[in-house]
Parts: sequence; C-alpha cells; structure tokens
Amino acid sequence: MSTGSQWRHNVILMLTGGLLVAGGMELNSRPEAMAVPALPKVDELSAAFRQVASDALPSIVSIEAVTKAKQVKVPNQQSPFDDDFPFRQFFGNDPRLEELFRNRGQRRYMTPPRKGMGSGFIINTNGTILTNNHVVNGADEIKVRLSDGREFTAKDVKTDPRTDVAIVKIDATNLKAIRLGDSRATEVGDWVLAIGSPFGLDLTVTAGIISAKGRDKNTVSRMIERAEFLQTDAAINPGNSGGPLINMRGEVIGINTAIATESGGYDGIGFAIPTHIAGWVSHQLMTTGEVRRGYLGTKVHAVDAKTAKNLNIKAQEGAVVYEVVPGSPAEKAGLEPYDVAVSLNGVRIDNPSALQGVVEQLTIGKTYPLEILREGKRKTLQVTIEELPNDSAAAQRLESGDERSTSNYDKLGLELQSLTKDLARQYGIRASSGLVVVGVQEGSIADQSGIKPGDIIEKVSGHAVNSVEEYERAKEQHGVNDGLVLIVRNPNGRRFYVAFRID
Repeated sequence: MSTGSQWRHNVILMLTGGLLVAGGMELNSRPEAMAVPALPKVDELSAAFRQVASDALPSIVSIEAVTKAKQVKVPNQQSPFDDDFPFRQFFGNDPRLEELFRNRGQRRYMTPPRKGMGSGFIINTNGTILTNNHVVNGADEIKVRLSDGREFTAKDVKTDPRTDVAIVKIDATNLKAIRLGDSRATEVGDWVLAIGSPFGLDLTVTAGIISAKGRDKNTVSRMIERAEFLQTDAAINPGNSGGPLINMRGEVIGINTAIATESGGYDGIGFAIPTHIAGWVSHQLMTTGEVRRGYLGTKVHAVDAKTAKNLNIKAQEGAVVYEVVPGSPAEKAGLEPYDVAVSLNGVRIDNPSALQGVVEQLTIGKTYPLEILREGKRKTLQVTIEELPNDSAAAQRLESGDERSTSNYDKLGLELQSLTKDLARQYGIRASSGLVVVGVQEGSIADQSGIKPGDIIEKVSGHAVNSVEEYERAKEQHGVNDGLVLIVRNPNGRRFYVAFRID
C-alpha cells in the first residue's frame, strides 16, 4: 500500500504524463474540449483575495467564552434508602436517617474555570454578532474583541441548538457589518475565504474552494439537527468556529462550524452552516428571541434507483414519503405513504433535506400547494403548515407492538388475518379495513423492515387488500421478484410504506 506522500507523488506523475501526451497530439485529432473561461493572472487573483479580506476584516471578532468554577455533587456510595439496596427493610422510613445517609452518599468538588475561544462576525451596526451556539452555550461571561482592539462583554445572548447558530449583542459604536449572501447560489469549485481566530491567532485568513454542498448531519455532526453543510478545503482549525466563510463578492455564505480530522487539526475538510439557514435563524432570534419552525408531519426518504424504477421517475427527483404522522398537516392534506413530494410552494424538491428546508421556513398557519406524484400521476394537495412541536423527536417516535411466534409465514415472513372485532380489540386497532399482521418471522424481510404484529396491511402495490386471498392475488399479479410495495398502518394510526424485493 502506498503512503500518503507516495499517493500524492503518483497523482502528480499521472497528471504530468497526461499533459505530455496531449502536447504531442494533433489538434484536429483531439476530442472536443470543454470550454474553459479565461483564467486571471496570478497577481489579479491575489489582488481579489486581498480586497475581499481587507473589506471583511473590520467585521470579524474574536470571542472568549468563560465558564466559572462551580461546586458539583457526585454520588459516592449507595444509600440504604435506594430502592435496590438489599438491607433497606432494616432502616425503616425515618426521614432524619434518610437525609443523613443521602448527604454522606455524596461528595462535593469544584470544577475548574474554563475558557473557550471562537470567532464571530458583525451582521448589524447595532452590535449584533453571528456565531455558533457551541462557542457561547453555557458560558458565564462572553468577551468580544474587535479587529481594532476594543473589547466588550456581551449582554444579550440568543441561541438555536438545532442549527448550532447563536447571536450575541455588544454595546459599541463605529461598527462595520458584513453582508450575508445567498448560499444556495454557491457552486462547487467557487473560491472562498475563511476568517477567524484559530488557536487564538486573531484575524487569520485562509483560502480554498467549495468542495461539496448539502452535507447532512450524519456526515458532520449528529448534535446538529438541522443543516445542509457546505464543505470546503479552506483551512479551518479550533478557534475558527463561528467565523465567516466568504465568497469572492465579499459576502458571507456560511458559518465555519466543524472539521473532519484524525489529527485534531486541519486535515483538508471543513464544514460551514449555509447562510440560507443561518440567516433565517438569526433573523428570528433578533426579532422574536426564538425560532418557530413549520411542521408537515412526514418521514421521507431519498428516491433511490429501486424506488425510481418502481415509480417510473428519475433517481434523486423529489422525496418519497415513508410515513405520515396521524393528525399532522400532511395527513389532513391527504398525503399518503409512497407519495413523492416534488415541489412545495413552487420550490422544487430534490431530496429530503430540501423538503425540510422549505417546510421549516414557511409561515405557520398559511396554506401552500404541495405537488406530488402518486401512482405515476401528478397531483396537487393544499397543506396548512403548523408549528413544529417542541419535542419533535417524541412526536415522530414509533411504538412497537408485541411479537409472538407463529408458523404460517409467507415468503416475506408475515402471517396475516382478515380484520375482525376480536383482533381489533386485541391489538387496539382503530382501522375498519385491511389485513392484520398476527405474526412476523424472526430475521425475515418483514422483520428487518420493521413490520410488527398488530400492524395493518392496507395496500399491496396500489391494490387495497381485505383478505388473505386478495393479498396473495396482488402478490402474484405484481410478482415478488419484481418488487412489492406494502402500505402499512400501525395500531396508533401511523402509516408508512415498505418496499420488498426478493432476489
């Protein structure tokens, strides 16, 4: 295996070799080349970087977040009044003894004071500064140092942990604000500058390009619930967090937030929260002090190659609805599992993140057109947006039914029965039609897909089924080997789809 340096050397050799071979070919025998715009001279590019940096630097700040020493209590030993203490019965319920043991069962110690370094940038001449939530969250004191050396203590802090965005306010005059640009107009390959205070080195400027767009939280940080990160190779290090990523028009297109690293420092991959999210969040924080998000009530998946073939659409076109939450705006609008959302309020939907990004910024209480594909036909629904529940994770949590063993499984690992009053009462089912799943074979396709006893099979590849015979006919008609789509409803009314293919 080649080392990293050997690999880089091989790449250079291959590129050089390609240039030599191309130089020896006749012009009319070469394949048609892609038109490349004229490149600026080196000094012109340098002048552009210099101008952008010079204009931006007065708006960049360094942030020191101070956490004071605190006394904390840590359990030291098990109390005889704990429920699982083996001799609890001998101590009775004397409150004086209980208090004595509980106090002796704890030890106190002081946490040391901590200082964290980060960056930020001025977005309003009234002293509003945009930064990361993780830079200022939990700090007892936030010190802000401007590019001209002045220092201030932030008096007003508002945060949005879902996006890792925060604003702080300082009481200062003669401030220069930097413009927020449209991050959605940014393209891969665009030049950018990152400015901040890496390792406490104030006003450090690095250059690179946009390496990728739309990186999700699973790629970057699961702690951030909502983001479509910009990826850049502009050097970002600890202390850069909260600083701006700036395009060549001098506009901020992202907040430098995270790095992918094995060394703890810069390894060539950095991530920034795009301004089409951060700008919207900061505006709400400035005007209302909190962020209210729109809510649709669906779980959606990307349209992969298999789903695209089944639906006769292009891969990565739209977002396919996996589940519809009962009582949600989506259910009220008539959205069903296996529908494909292709646009909302006239905005094209290419993937699940795009749908979420549109929904959250819609006005709560207003009705919008939602264009979908259902069984190959386009249809427009009218959906009235509601506010995202405070506990959105709990709002979308699925509850499983009890499993039991059985022997009459089909090829998918299901045992089904027609819905009866007794079964409805046994499983707490409110539906009046469909087939009841009374058994799921362990390790089967159905088991791996999350189907549970008590779930209702409503449709098989678009055909409603109310008996085992109808279910089997639908399977034979479409063929298990060609792929089946089951529309399933669980006892709580949640509807989702499961796509099967047996090779």
